Amino acid sequence: MKLVIQGGNMLRGRVRVSGAKNAALLLIAASAIVRGEVILDNVPRIADVETQLEIVRALGGHAEWQEANRVLLNWPDQIEAAVPYRLAKKLRASNLFLGALAARIGQARVPLPGGCDIGSRPMDLHVKGLNALGFDVVLEHGYIDARARELRGGRIYLDFPSVGATENIMMAAAGIPGTTVVENAAKEPEIVDLASFLNAAGATIRGAGTDLIKIEGREPGARRAPSGRGPDTRFSVIPDRIEAGTYMIAAAAMGTEVTIENVISRHLQPVIAKLQDMGLDVVVDEDSLTVRRNGPLRATDIKTFPYPGFPTDLQSPIMVLLCLAAGTGVISENVFDNRFRVADELKRMGAQIRVKGHAAVVEGPVRLLGAQVKATDLRAGAALVVAGLVAEGETEICQAELIERGYEKVVEKFSALGARLKCVD
Repeated sequence: MKLVIQGGNMLRGRVRVSGAKNAALLLIAASAIVRGEVILDNVPRIADVETQLEIVRALGGHAEWQEANRVLLNWPDQIEAAVPYRLAKKLRASNLFLGALAARIGQARVPLPGGCDIGSRPMDLHVKGLNALGFDVVLEHGYIDARARELRGGRIYLDFPSVGATENIMMAAAGIPGTTVVENAAKEPEIVDLASFLNAAGATIRGAGTDLIKIEGREPGARRAPSGRGPDTRFSVIPDRIEAGTYMIAAAAMGTEVTIENVISRHLQPVIAKLQDMGLDVVVDEDSLTVRRNGPLRATDIKTFPYPGFPTDLQSPIMVLLCLAAGTGVISENVFDNRFRVADELKRMGAQIRVKGHAAVVEGPVRLLGAQVKATDLRAGAALVVAGLVAEGETEICQAELIERGYEKVVEKFSALGARLKCVD
């Protein structure tokens, strides 16, 4: 699929952010732990979510869309333990069934996950955590096999605050008797969402959002509605902070005044701070924020870090903004080791970018020109959309289906703001 953009059209108006991709994928996997019916609201209807739901069905679970952004999930007593490779290779979040299945049935067989090629994302901390909880874990032939041995709560220190490892350990520990303590845990909002979801289903998890999380192990029981009707657990997915940040950056690049609705502003503080450093006005309201550009942009330096640092998923889009800013900006990538591939595509459009190891030096301002480019990963694709909006002439983004993995109704939303773009099969 190709995305064709006619550049040079100013953005103005309001755009509503969808539910968080990473939280939705996580909660779909976590639903396997819950005994009873689960309804998730505010689920983005994107390619990665569809794949995650396919995995649920392949394992024997029931998953269906009830409304535009509402999903019903239910798991029978007997389910499969092995995630199919044909589905796991499509997205990284397939690895989240490791902890969920371990908690539900005491075993899991999960292929080493696929997804975007943005660098090494090892599973060693996931394995370390399950071992500490009493699972025998073996890595062979491209699979992770985990089987219950002598399960017990434990104290687990993570050498790096890995989001996926924190999530898998939390899910596995929720179904194991005893107390589990995770030290140096990831603090991402999606971690907090997982804890809130599992607590709503009957678990006891404290400290999510800090670097120390305590899980009181027990199987989360079904929470029946008093009337005997309705779902046992109902939960709404948090807004997508990465989608919100992408629209904020697009507004900074090509907007006059754009309001982004359905946001949690505290999740976006690093992005707000950097846009303000670059000369943008950002006005925060209760559940929305407005980005206004009143003059030229100033260069700044960006350093990506785990939350609450600047998110690595917005490193590619903000690289475009630095191309438009006066001066030299340096991006230091501290999370993934292969996330500067978009620089070569931006240079085809006239960008002046030098990549040196884990740093990219961006000189601006430059005049971006429309060109044929390729989305090398999901967030690189989002960056190229922003670049195409700014560029003179027509930009054609190949492999644009990658963008649909993480952004719901991207053409409709940008069109409503005044952009001119269309999908071409």
